[in-house]
Amino acid sequence: MAEFDFTQALGEAQAKYTMIAKALDVDVLQARIDELEQEASQPGLWDNQEHAQQVTSKLSSLQSQLRKLESAKDRLDDVQTLEEMGREENDSETLEEAQQEVESIGRDLADMEIQTLLDGEYDERPAVVTIRSGAGGVDAADWAQMLLRMYLRWAERHGYKTQVMDTSYAEEAGIKSATFQVNAPYAYGRLSVEGGTHRLVRISPFDNQGRRQTSFAAVEVIPLVEPTDHIDIPDSDIRVDTYCSSGPGGQGVNTTYSAVRITHLPTNIVVTMQDERSQIQNRAAAMAVLQSRLLVLRHEEEAKKKKELAGDIKASWGDQMRSYVLHPYQMVKDLRTGYETSQTQAVFDGDIDAFIEAGIRWRHQQRRQEQTAQ
Repeated sequence: MAEFDFTQALGEAQAKYTMIAKALDVDVLQARIDELEQEASQPGLWDNQEHAQQVTSKLSSLQSQLRKLESAKDRLDDVQTLEEMGREENDSETLEEAQQEVESIGRDLADMEIQTLLDGEYDERPAVVTIRSGAGGVDAADWAQMLLRMYLRWAERHGYKTQVMDTSYAEEAGIKSATFQVNAPYAYGRLSVEGGTHRLVRISPFDNQGRRQTSFAAVEVIPLVEPTDHIDIPDSDIRVDTYCSSGPGGQGVNTTYSAVRITHLPTNIVVTMQDERSQIQNRAAAMAVLQSRLLVLRHEEEAKKKKELAGDIKASWGDQMRSYVLHPYQMVKDLRTGYETSQTQAVFDGDIDAFIEAGIRWRHQQRRQEQTAQ
């Protein structure tokens, strides 16, 4: 086993810290924190609870970034001193402690580096995620529900607040679709790399003959709209239908027409909401999701025009972005980044940060290649 090169490891950590500090721009970060602290101290802040939560959440996120950056700088200074003491005293325990600390700093800086790559137009936003079952019958509906649980568990691991906005249950098992919101800074930037088709291969629990089944589910991730986005939707462009909410297996959960379905006629985009208590709340939630989808559509059209001007640039994600195989072996593999793990149960329990981080790095590389090609 090769001897640990402390000087090299420390040099790499210091270089990464310098890059992160430059990308985050400490002065700009502190100025933004000062602005948000001033806004958070206003007496009438909580008159608008939604806005207040956005302000306090953003402030907490930026303060956390700054603390981590300052802590990394102090730890880099301390670990260098620790290593020098170990060398002078020929103390193997101190040297081992210094090695473990510089390795820990390296891991923390790698996590912080991800933050610098979330520089897309909407990356800072909360996310709205929709999961739909695809080919595969009842297995696909069950698979969609497994994915819903996976993402909710991921959010729970990070302490992110979630709200399930709509669930359409399948007749036998699982769900046809579900929409939920993740209220956290940069939730869209992180989860947007999860968008695409997810494939599951397993022995079907719904097949009496125990045959292997392949099923699919689609994941759509959009940023939550803000009042400043100015997505105007004329009443003449939408059709609003109301109906009774329903639970698993079609069992009625109430007898009032509180569920809402909004169809955007020009694009044929359909949004349904039924998990709020009133028709007014469901309509407001549905309109917010519709605005988000139209915002993404507008952004995609603008990007498409830019690509047409620049020529044909190959940067497609493809339909199938990740495979989850439970038989004849255990493996989850991302087909874009190549990242894989055999810890399938951990993944289903929400341990997907490594996949998300690999996806963010992959996306950043794709964007750089596009810019170079232009």
